[in-house]
Amino acid sequence: MIPREPIGRGIGWLTFSLLLALSACSPASPPEATAPGQGEWHEFEGTWTAAGSRHVIRLGAERLASAATFSGTLLLSGAARPAVGFRAEAVVLNDSATGMVGRSVWTDERGEQVFSELRGEGWSTGNRITGNIVGGTGRFAGATGTYEFSWRFVLQTEDGVVQGQSVGLKGRVRAGPAAAAGSDGAEGRP
Repeated sequence: MIPREPIGRGIGWLTFSLLLALSACSPASPPEATAPGQGEWHEFEGTWTAAGSRHVIRLGAERLASAATFSGTLLLSGAARPAVGFRAEAVVLNDSATGMVGRSVWTDERGEQVFSELRGEGWSTGNRITGNIVGGTGRFAGATGTYEFSWRFVLQTEDGVVQGQSVGLKGRVRAGPAAAAGSDGAEGRP
């Protein structure tokens, strides 16, 4: 009589072989975001969605001014993007006669931040907004760069609740010497 292997041992090899075959066929993990290196430009595209509140006042019959705060997410794409996504916050002052100015802070999953200054061309939805990256913390300390987009409101209520998203957001960033040298990122904090 021929000795047989125990049934449990055969199932173990079968399970191992099946797992090995499945892992060889699984899709590759998505590309990691690249940390900006000193002197290297990292181009990105993305979508910024946010909600917040806006208070509007009239300055005569033809002129409006507003103060708004927004909080939401910024998701980036592109092989050289500096991170996959950020929590994005902005404070914006808008005047229908002179345009928009604002400040923004993007915070990544590590708690590291990117700071930027915003400027816009006017009041109505769809106007071009430009951002100048003026520093950050951690690997973004000393970062510089620019980005641009248009803003589209998807909700505006009479009590000041607003929601919107960017259209055509694209830009580029490069790390400063503080980030490349391994600084703790204390420089550039607002």
